[in-house]
Amino acid sequence: MQMPKPDARVTERKDQIVARLRAALPNCPVISDPRELHAYECDALTAYRCPPMCVVLPGNTDEVSVALRICHEENTPVVPRGAGTSLAGGALPTSDSVIIGVARMNRFLETDYTNRFIRVQTGVTNLSVTGQVQEDGFFYAPDPSSQLACAIAGNIAMNSGGAHCLKYGVTTNNLLGVTMVMMDGEIVEIGGDYPDAGGGLNLLGLICGSEGQLGIVTEATLRILHAPEGARPVMIGFDSNEVAGECVSDIIRAGVLPVAIEFMDRPCIRACEAFAKAGYPDVEALLIVEVEGSENEIAHQLGLIKNIAMRHNPAEFRESTSAAESAAIWLGRKSAFGAMGQINDYMCLDGTIPVSELPYVLRRIGEMSQDYGLDVANVFHAGDGNMHPLILFDANKPGDLELCEDFGADILKLCVEVGGCLTGEHGVGVEKRDLMDHQYAPVDIEAQLRVKDVFDPAWLLNAAKVFPLSATETRRVAS
Repeated sequence: MQMPKPDARVTERKDQIVARLRAALPNCPVISDPRELHAYECDALTAYRCPPMCVVLPGNTDEVSVALRICHEENTPVVPRGAGTSLAGGALPTSDSVIIGVARMNRFLETDYTNRFIRVQTGVTNLSVTGQVQEDGFFYAPDPSSQLACAIAGNIAMNSGGAHCLKYGVTTNNLLGVTMVMMDGEIVEIGGDYPDAGGGLNLLGLICGSEGQLGIVTEATLRILHAPEGARPVMIGFDSNEVAGECVSDIIRAGVLPVAIEFMDRPCIRACEAFAKAGYPDVEALLIVEVEGSENEIAHQLGLIKNIAMRHNPAEFRESTSAAESAAIWLGRKSAFGAMGQINDYMCLDGTIPVSELPYVLRRIGEMSQDYGLDVANVFHAGDGNMHPLILFDANKPGDLELCEDFGADILKLCVEVGGCLTGEHGVGVEKRDLMDHQYAPVDIEAQLRVKDVFDPAWLLNAAKVFPLSATETRRVAS
């Protein structure tokens, strides 16, 4: 993977830039010690690393504004950083860049139960938002697997989803407004505390999923919902990945709307069971299907799902019998990435496909696995077709990483070819940057580049991410 050459005109002025930042932000940590910078040299895509020039950790919007204004005046690239859980290299720095992180911005600013919103600084973790309101009978719907650690800033940047997005949608469906700082330090308010606040162009939809290309979001107004009366998952085991995929398609086709449909294959099932001891059956493929509502609603929905599942001759159909069992079932699923990491190096992909294409795509991934000689574990949000294949490889074996990346690229191309897209929630980052022209025609990419031109004319924000590197370098030189 290529990254742009560092700008010597910037790196030669490192001491001057750091001194300006420290003088203007006396109460804000500005980290420049090479030993301390190692903690920021990568995110969760650990295959690629580069220490930044320095790291700034503001505590509020005004401090972010000051830091960005100085970087803008010094023509210095900036990398926004949330909690560093990006699996696509979204926070990978360059040696001439300043990381501006939101980790210290962790305050809850306002909660309004009447109008069902909460306003937060974007350094708060995803799970802590629900923790703030659950005693009053509310919750925040998006629930990515990294929700214990990931920051709302990163959720907004990547438009994160999670297991329950089938019913409640992803971040963009639960984001009402933001405070964002532009590259030149200007502070803007977009949206508000109710849907479609402000009218006009849907700039909020543009910001959510923009991967730090347009500005740094420092505060967010999020939609909170009344907690359901009850919820219950069932586990449906199959002797074939393809048959499990067909069952998912039939559930969606029947008009049933579970709150979640999760898929795991045998390698992932075994790893998660060893970790969480959730009582997962030893089958080739497992669906975790959860429904919610009153007891009558739950019984009705599970009855429909069972009738559909039985047409596919499942090896097992098991309904959770207690809150503890339900929690264990979800602990296993939420721990999938960590559990797999205990047994093998892997690369976690993120592509989205039409649900009807699940059987075909799962079969093709199996065939491609044999062709490449690398095993794949599948775990994903089956209800909305958001796939997360885990390609297993040996990081210490020369050439294995490159082989894994080639395999991953072919899987993502397959997702696009069947009518899907390159990412569902992990973002493009650096991982899928050079596949963008496989999904988009040149005129489509040019339209996106022009949006970037408007928000960040000097192309200083999150350089070398999202767009093909050739286009990024051309824009940077032109600016």
